[in-house]
Amino acid sequence: MTKHTKLTDTQALKRHRARAVPEELFLQESAADEVQDRLSLVNRAFTAPAVVTPFPDVWQKHMPKALIVPDSETLDLEVGAHDLVIHAMSLHWANDPVGQLIQCRRSLKPDGLMIAATLGGQTLQELRSCLSEAEIALTGGLSPRVVPMGEIRDLGALLQRAGFALPVADSVTLRAQYRDAFHLMHDLRNMGETNALDQRRRLAPPRRLFEQTAALYAENYATEADQVNATFELVFLTGWAASDTQQKPLRPGSAKQRLADALSVPELPLHD
Repeated sequence: MTKHTKLTDTQALKRHRARAVPEELFLQESAADEVQDRLSLVNRAFTAPAVVTPFPDVWQKHMPKALIVPDSETLDLEVGAHDLVIHAMSLHWANDPVGQLIQCRRSLKPDGLMIAATLGGQTLQELRSCLSEAEIALTGGLSPRVVPMGEIRDLGALLQRAGFALPVADSVTLRAQYRDAFHLMHDLRNMGETNALDQRRRLAPPRRLFEQTAALYAENYATEADQVNATFELVFLTGWAASDTQQKPLRPGSAKQRLADALSVPELPLHD
């Protein structure tokens, strides 16, 4: 990948994750609970699961029989070895998200299931807005400070690009409350989710930037309990490895009965 298209400084991301606090990984825990709920709706027992995650302890607890592998650029997954692969809450940091999904698909057996959990575009919308307003007012410009997270429609399209059958994308919105913006940023640090963008400014930002951000946050997003709201959108991408046993759409023109007859209504011509 060329320098100008690189999203993430992977070494910085590793450092940030290394100082994460295991007891405060609530996004990972929430995603794991949501994945379990989705799996409970699938009428199948999975015997060879795998999880791609930077936080193995969280996911091993929820899926003790799964193979756990790190979210490296080349995933340590054997081709055709698994009937279930979970890509757990790291796709938003991937320099090649489609490549990650393709590797997951290749590791699946025919009719195997992949679920990718990632952060969506509504995540931290309050913080992003306040940071941008404060930085423009102080410096007249903007620096990359929050990882860009895709909208659900764009993320769903990645499944098709990666070659999955029966692709589905859905989301869950979580709203957390914090004392102030500094409390939120401290929590992001404890979750290993602070700025690891490759194009970030390496110089330490002035403290007045965050003071102004906190003031704007309190002004615009305060709660009745004298706290502030923060939004986290969890997007879940579900796709299957192709199989001859899966249902397929009928070919256009292959219907045996007209829709008007099936609905018992008159068929009206369209006007120009």
